[in-house]
Amino acid sequence: MLKSLDDLEFIFPWRSYQAELLKHFNSHIADNHFHVIAPPGSGKTILGLEIVRKLEKKTLVLAPTLTIRNQWEDRLQNFFTENCDFEAYSFDIKAPSDITFSTYQSLHAFYKTFEDKNDYYQFFKSHNIETLVLDEAHHLKNAWWNCLMDLKRNSEFYIVALTATPPYDSSRAEVSKYFTLCGEVDDEIAVPDLVREGDLSPHQDFVYFSKPEDLEINFIVDYRRDIADFKDKLLKDEVFINFLIEHRFYKNPNWHLDELYSNTEYFSAILIFLYACGFEIDHQKLEVLGFEKQELIQFPKLDLHWLGILFQNILVLDREQLIEQEKYISTLEKQLRRLHVFERNSVDFIGEQLLYKSLSNSPSKLKSIVSIVKAERESLKRDLRCVILTDYIRKEFLNIKTEEIEDIDKIGVLPIFQYVRYYCNRPEELAVLSGSIVIIHQSILRHFETIASLDDFSFSSLQIDESFLLVTSKGKPKNSIVSILTQLFEAGYIRVLVGTKSLLGEGWDAPSINSLILASFIGSFVSSNQMRGRAIRKDANAPNKTGNIWHLACVDPTDLDGGREVDTLKRRFEAFVGVTNSTIPFISNGFERLNIPDEIPVEQIDTLNESTLNVATKRILTTEKWNNAIGKGTKLTKEVKVLHQGKRPYKRQQQIYYFDVLRFFIVELLFTMMLFYVEFVAQSFHLILQRGVFYFIYALLAAFIGVFGYKLWKAAKLYIRHGYLYKKIGKMGLAILDTLDELGYITSGRASINVNSYVLGKGDVVCNLVGANALENSLFAKALTELLEPIESPRYLIVKTNFFRKRLDVENFYPVPELFGDKKENALVFQKHWKHYLGQSKLVFTRSVEGRKLLLKARLFHVYNAFKEVTKEVMVWK
Repeated sequence: MLKSLDDLEFIFPWRSYQAELLKHFNSHIADNHFHVIAPPGSGKTILGLEIVRKLEKKTLVLAPTLTIRNQWEDRLQNFFTENCDFEAYSFDIKAPSDITFSTYQSLHAFYKTFEDKNDYYQFFKSHNIETLVLDEAHHLKNAWWNCLMDLKRNSEFYIVALTATPPYDSSRAEVSKYFTLCGEVDDEIAVPDLVREGDLSPHQDFVYFSKPEDLEINFIVDYRRDIADFKDKLLKDEVFINFLIEHRFYKNPNWHLDELYSNTEYFSAILIFLYACGFEIDHQKLEVLGFEKQELIQFPKLDLHWLGILFQNILVLDREQLIEQEKYISTLEKQLRRLHVFERNSVDFIGEQLLYKSLSNSPSKLKSIVSIVKAERESLKRDLRCVILTDYIRKEFLNIKTEEIEDIDKIGVLPIFQYVRYYCNRPEELAVLSGSIVIIHQSILRHFETIASLDDFSFSSLQIDESFLLVTSKGKPKNSIVSILTQLFEAGYIRVLVGTKSLLGEGWDAPSINSLILASFIGSFVSSNQMRGRAIRKDANAPNKTGNIWHLACVDPTDLDGGREVDTLKRRFEAFVGVTNSTIPFISNGFERLNIPDEIPVEQIDTLNESTLNVATKRILTTEKWNNAIGKGTKLTKEVKVLHQGKRPYKRQQQIYYFDVLRFFIVELLFTMMLFYVEFVAQSFHLILQRGVFYFIYALLAAFIGVFGYKLWKAAKLYIRHGYLYKKIGKMGLAILDTLDELGYITSGRASINVNSYVLGKGDVVCNLVGANALENSLFAKALTELLEPIESPRYLIVKTNFFRKRLDVENFYPVPELFGDKKENALVFQKHWKHYLGQSKLVFTRSVEGRKLLLKARLFHVYNAFKEVTKEVMVWK
């Protein structure tokens, strides 16, 4: 225990959400990890220092930048000491003290100085450093991660990880590495907590859609038509069909089982293509994979995803094995290159890169920005504080002539500046702030001079508009240009500021921002969330501030769902918790809370945008919605939503495919039986007189089975396969919950936790825990999601089967969640609780020969949903 840390004591009262988080400290740190998600403004640094104080161990605090590193020492002195007199700290990683503040870059550089890494591990042991604090942990890059993970593997540490946004949208490998280092999320300070306490402003996200230019539409339509023509010709191409029939996977699958196990998507793509051609799949090929003669696979439609998988393997991954057909494959490659489908060893029929680059950079977004700025200015008048962030500067548009503005074909800082300058009123309120170009209006020079000496800067008029000045600094002035323009913006002399997200994104602070336009299309939702954080901070000078965050999307006219840009936004919105736009508001994450239609036809975009602007300017409603929604809950709860599939209206689909088929059948039966009995008795009354009542009853039963037997058989089969879905998922949830409890993951007390499962209006099924803490919720949601998603490569499978199911060909396969599948004894615990709630099943180890065959069979059963979003983890304030 360190005596120096005894002198530290937080000298202010804790906010309620901070106190709640610290209350569970002992249970969270039990696994030597404390991983906290907290938005900007929630006091992450203060919490980190309190955790360090509680652990009472020598500590290394790592931050992504020197500025943030210095903030740690500043908060320590000003919030944990009376006289800023704590001395047992260091900024030098080579000379550590009781608390050492450094950066990830410094640790990595230090790591590289050791030829023998054992000396590196020994250094930390000899200095008794036992706690690592990882600030803004989402910044961890590969090199930084390696030196930390290497250290963690070879020494015992308490790991305290603090972040505003985990990198959920990174690759699965990156996300896995992140959680391996930081541990599972222990607790989260929710945005609603901060809004309720007055530490964040009420705010709302809005999406403004744009239509591509005619040239872009023609390009997209031509591209789609060319791909469709290629696909149609391919389906009739006897040479290609024969090429697939002769492929070793199809011709002799039992000779290549190991390859099939490792690449089931490729084999599936071959089968799906042949099936789409009308080719009858030889069932003997499937029997070797575990399918019985009568079992049917529901093949999905041959879409561009499956076509892409097929050609990615043929042209790249499997090419060496197809060397005898190289001449033919080369002709296929040339065809795809001409279609711009095959580039850099990657096949892309959907055009994600080609079309996305075109739409994300569309000049139509410049008109969107003008519309938003005009509407916000009209609504807020002199109170407007609008920041527009984008990725590139585009210096070639600095001195573009007025008559050429319409010809701008790229989005960037200077194109936005030119459009807003030309099309919006009051250009004197406009400024540009980027790393290499700074522009202000000459009318604010006198205010500029009150902050800094004009002699430290040079000013030159723009050729296109002499009222605007290009500002460059001479040497190193006392006040940086960023600081000066920030002060001018805060004071209201600049009301519309255009800049790059790299300069004005994370770390830049201007609490007065009340309108943020994100014209950025590069980067993950980590950076998007950091940029949003700029607009939702509380402004002491405007206590009633509300923040509008604007997202831009250019719609793909050939895709009713909106295309890749809308998909990207939907993914990013998984990280944003906010209030819904519904009549009865509630707080949730996800794109759905904006109430934007699932389909976005181009002809409806103007109406949609007009409605959005109308809602956005009624800022008092945003505050009212937050106040109403916050009162309906106390904490964010993670739910698993099983998404309703298909385009049919839910009620109709429920009757035909979903899980009330028996009730539907009984209702139908009652109606038709009435007619059947009346008709049968009338026609067969003579049988009673001639042969007696028993003969009549036998005839009635035979006729009944003849008329209703098949329907009853079909209904029973559907029910056995699916059951009532929400009840079934509830039982799965109970099996997971009891397994978590038996394996020691439940610390809140099993008796106080319940599983809640129900159906929403659109047909989605929702399942969540009631009474659990954040970590228990997170583990439960992750396990249930894995259980319901299409099968990939679990170590164990649960096969729900019995004699009756076998006769009906309705075996069901479920992957044992990774949390329980690491050891056989854990998997057996899960199977025990599964049997209790869901009946007989067998546990199969998929790494054996028979197990791998069954795994492939299970994957092929799930192939229909391979590219569908089956489940979604949702955060809801309850």
